Amino acid sequence: MPREIAFFDALIPTILLALIGAAVVSWTLDWVFARYRLYRLIWYPALFRLSLFACLFAALGLAIY
Repeated sequence: MPREIAFFDALIPTILLALIGAAVVSWTLDWVFARYRLYRLIWYPALFRLSLFACLFAALGLAIY
């Protein structure tokens, strides 16, 4: 897989696409957790959100590289 993607003559690193994808999935899961009130079962929701994003970003980054 290429390390960079050409987008309108600008080279974009593929890890940036993983960052955007992880953010979208994280926001979607955050909405689901808030909608079904699952955050009341979690001790510290802010730490859970951060760790969820970090795990998703790491998984996507490893899948790319």
